[in-house]
Amino acid sequence: MQHAPRDDTMHDTTSAAHTLADYAHGLRYEQLPADVARFAKDCLIDAIGAAVYGHEVAAGEAVRRYLADAAAGPCTVPGIAPARYGAEAAAFAGGVLVHAAELDSLRQPGAGVHPGAVLVPPALAAAQIAGASGRDLLTAIVAGIEVLFRIGAATKHSAEARGFHAPGLTGPFGAAIVAGKLASVDRATLGRALGIAGSLGGGLLEFAKAGDGGLVKRIHLGRAAQAGIVAVQLARSGFDGPSSVLEGRYGFLHAYCERSDASLLTAGLGARYETLTLCLKRYACHIVAHTPVYAVQRLKAAHDIDPRRVASIHIEGAARLAANHDIKSPADLTLAQYSVPYCVAAALLHDADDPATFGPGLLDDRETGDLAQRISITTGDAEGLATVTRITLDDGTRYEAAQADFPGCPGSPLSRDQLRAKFMRMTRRLGRASVTLFERLDRIEDETDVRWLDAAAVALQGAGS
Repeated sequence: MQHAPRDDTMHDTTSAAHTLADYAHGLRYEQLPADVARFAKDCLIDAIGAAVYGHEVAAGEAVRRYLADAAAGPCTVPGIAPARYGAEAAAFAGGVLVHAAELDSLRQPGAGVHPGAVLVPPALAAAQIAGASGRDLLTAIVAGIEVLFRIGAATKHSAEARGFHAPGLTGPFGAAIVAGKLASVDRATLGRALGIAGSLGGGLLEFAKAGDGGLVKRIHLGRAAQAGIVAVQLARSGFDGPSSVLEGRYGFLHAYCERSDASLLTAGLGARYETLTLCLKRYACHIVAHTPVYAVQRLKAAHDIDPRRVASIHIEGAARLAANHDIKSPADLTLAQYSVPYCVAAALLHDADDPATFGPGLLDDRETGDLAQRISITTGDAEGLATVTRITLDDGTRYEAAQADFPGCPGSPLSRDQLRAKFMRMTRRLGRASVTLFERLDRIEDETDVRWLDAAAVALQGAGS
C-alpha cells in the first residue's frame, strides 16, 4: 500500500492532541515501572478472557454471524478460528466480544472508558500484522491507556448527561494510539490519527430507556475499537483532522460534554501513570452494580441470610444510580446486566462470581425478578461507586453495609490467583487449554513475536469444540 508523503509536523504543536501523540510515540517499554507493566498485562489477560466468554451470550452469536460475510485477512479473533479477517473486522468483533457480557475493564474513578474492549482488540490486530513482540504490545497498551484515561477524565464523565454512551466517544482516541504505535507510524501521523478519531466516535444511551435494543451497547465498543484502525489507515493515506480536535471551540469536549476540564487532557503526562487507575470487574454486570453486589455477598456470608426472608433491600448511591440503573423489569439481558435491582437480586440468590449468574438464563429466573421488585434505589451523598446497602428481613431485622470499592479496584487489585481464577471462569469452555493460555499470556513480555496467538486460537477452538 502506498501512502501520500506528508510533512513530519503538525499544524499546532501546542495542542493536546500533539502533546499526547508525541508522548505515546516516544514511550518505550524500558521506561515502564514494574507495576505499570503489570497492570497493562492484567488488562490484556482480562480482555482476552472476556472475549472468549463473550461467545456464550447473544452479542457473541450475532458478531459471529456478522463475520460470516467479512473478507479474509491476517488477523484472528479470540474464539473464532481458524478463520482470519482484516484488521477492521477483527477489531470490531473483538471489541464487541470483550464487552459482550459486561466483564471488561475500566477506570476508577470512572471516566467513561473501557480499555480492555477498545484497546486490546485493535492492539492484537495491529501486533499480528506487524509481528510485534510482547513488550511492544504492552507498551502500546500503556500508551493507549495514558491517552484514553486522560481524555475520559477531561470529560468529567458528563457526556452521558447529554445522552451519549461515553466509551463509544472516548474509545477511538485510545484505539488510534495503540494501532498507530504498533504500526510504527511517525509522530505526525499519530497526531493526525487522533484528529480523525474525533469524528469516528458515537453511541447513544437510548437503549437504557427504550426497553429494547440493548445489544447496540455492545456495538459501541466494537465500533470504537475499529475506529482506531480506520483512523490510522486514513492518516497514513493522507487524510488529516484538526489538531485542536480535543479542546477546540467545536472540538470533542465542547461538543459532547456538559462539563469538562481541558487541563486534564495532559495533566501529569510523563510523570504520573493513569494506567495505575485500571479497574478490573469482578462480576458480569455493569460497574455501578458492583459495590451493592459485593455488599450483599458479604452480608449474606456474614449473617447466613435466607433470600426467601428478604422483605426489602434499599440502596443509596450517586445520582447516576437512580437515574440510569433503577430498572425493575428489563426487556433483555443487556438491560438486566445494566439494572442494579436485577443484579443485586441475582447476587443474593446465586453465585455472583460465576458469570453465568448474569447470563442468558437471568431473565427467565422468576425468583430474581420477584426479588428485584422489592429493591429500591435513592440518591444520597455518595460519589462514584460508593453505596450503602440495607437488607430488611420479614421479621424487621436489618443488615447494612457501606461499600466504596471491591477486589479489582486500583486500591485492591486482583492477586495473580484471583486474576487466574476469573480467567478460568471466563474461559472454562476451553478446558485445560485455558491454563496454558493464561500462563503464556502472563509471560507475554518474554515473547518476541505475538503472532503465536494465531496458532493458539486454532488450538483453543479445537479444545473448546
